Amino acid sequence: MVKVLKKKKVVKKKAIKKIATEKVVRKKIVRKKTKGTQLKKSLHNPIINPRAYAWESQAVFNPAAVYADGRFHLFYRALGNDGISRVGYASSKDGINFDERLSYPIYFVENAEEMKKHWPFTSPAHYDIALYASGGGWGGCEDPRTVLINGHVYMTFNVFNGWDSMRVAVTSIKEENLLNKKWLWNNFSYLSKLGDRQKNWVLFPEKFNSKFAIFHNLDLGNPSQVGVAYVNNLDNSETPQGSAPGSEAPDPQLLPDHIVAWHKRTRSAAAPPIKTKDGWLLLYHAMDKDDGDRYKLGALLLDLKDPEKILYRAQHPILEPDAWYENDWKPGIIYASGAVVKNGKLFVYYGGGDKHIGVASILLSKLIDSMKSNGAVKLEKNKTLEF
Repeated sequence: MVKVLKKKKVVKKKAIKKIATEKVVRKKIVRKKTKGTQLKKSLHNPIINPRAYAWESQAVFNPAAVYADGRFHLFYRALGNDGISRVGYASSKDGINFDERLSYPIYFVENAEEMKKHWPFTSPAHYDIALYASGGGWGGCEDPRTVLINGHVYMTFNVFNGWDSMRVAVTSIKEENLLNKKWLWNNFSYLSKLGDRQKNWVLFPEKFNSKFAIFHNLDLGNPSQVGVAYVNNLDNSETPQGSAPGSEAPDPQLLPDHIVAWHKRTRSAAAPPIKTKDGWLLLYHAMDKDDGDRYKLGALLLDLKDPEKILYRAQHPILEPDAWYENDWKPGIIYASGAVVKNGKLFVYYGGGDKHIGVASILLSKLIDSMKSNGAVKLEKNKTLEF
């Protein structure tokens, strides 16, 4: 335990020294204010923290969210002393005060004994959280995202079985079972193919011509387009092949840096797309060209009928990791994997510092109007990047 505390202190000190202009006042990191419209963080943040239960004692972060039957439902990633990620559950009537939180995980890919068979270095017996502070997990199901389609909650998540084995999977549960707390999940299926290193694919919350739509890539070499695949079944029979640069679904980790709007490195989709009258709102993670060590949140508007086409892009980040709870474990991390619109207000749920959960909000119309005022994204024909 002493090793963990020392590790955290060292990480914090390094993060503070990196940026000469910042001041720490009452546990809040103060920086020069970014231009543009930004989400407002709740004064109640962090809204969910780790607890003494073994399965969520180290971290709770990166939550999925849906709104059903008058309540906000959160499905969050929880990390325990064994290094395995499980999915916890909490719900709220107002989206901020989560008065219901279960004491047990509601979803888990497989048990610890099965996990030990996969990779010797991923077994709980060899896990040392002091050595692996980034995200922390060495197995299980990571970073869930959820959508509600035709009475079913579909949850995509990342399956980690070693650095060479990262795949996207999906499971589902009936909405009525969610509301009755009957955790009868269907068997999961892999969406990405064996041998491909893939993470962070998300589903659109409705079908296109009776097909599921999977958002799989932000960066295909053209800043006016994104990657979407349309499939009849949620398995890997029709999904994009390959993760190398130039393939159908390149791995963002392998792509070169290049400047688009405010960022130089495009990372991944955040929450699943949200349908608005102006287009599909897609939140995403990226790294600032002037502040390259921190995850920030960007926003796109995609065409309603052809969601591979970008209509508008926010020219500034809409959420930044400046609060103490966004720098507590892994400095400079905002990971917004859940979003809900209620009464015209957008609630964005995110992991802060790979340890806590926060929420930020804005009037949906205000965010979209600010994006549209920046002008439409100009289409660039036949433009590709050299890898």
